[in-house]
Amino acid sequence: MSDSLKWMLLGGLSIVFGLLALNFAVLTSLSVTLVVGAMFVVAGVAQAVAGFRDRSGGSKAWAIGLGVVMALLGLSFLINPFAGTISLSILVTAFIGASGVLRLMHAREARGTPTFWMMIVTGLVSLALAVFIMVNPQVTLVLLGIVLGVELIVNGAALIAWGWHRRTRERRGDPHGSDPRTV
Repeated sequence: MSDSLKWMLLGGLSIVFGLLALNFAVLTSLSVTLVVGAMFVVAGVAQAVAGFRDRSGGSKAWAIGLGVVMALLGLSFLINPFAGTISLSILVTAFIGASGVLRLMHAREARGTPTFWMMIVTGLVSLALAVFIMVNPQVTLVLLGIVLGVELIVNGAALIAWGWHRRTRERRGDPHGSDPRTV
């Protein structure tokens, strides 16, 4: 099987999983929350253990304290994934709103350039999306699933495009696609 076909199959698989994530958005959101919770528990325990092994006084207490807080946060996500999903969705909403504000601020600097209107439009869309999520709290249970589903679909499309590009290059006799190290 050629490398290009592997990239395209991986892209197709990513799109299938993206569509499944969108179709089961609440289940996907809860799954994301459980995975994040487990990661926080593992990271918190590792942080606390590293803190106990630290020889210095001040940083030892901070390391242990941070580890305990991280582990407790992870446990709270695992014990009550619905509340964790809502918390993570609020955080994602804050990031979406902040990115919209930042794009609008950067648009002021880009006045007169071809990217000015694109930055204005994408900034306003991000702000509108953040406001929409805030005034429709029921969206928080599906938000993480939708974000993951859309990301998987976009990633899959990019992988298919990359595989197609590699396939075209392979047919022209360049077995490396457009590997920057070989150009």
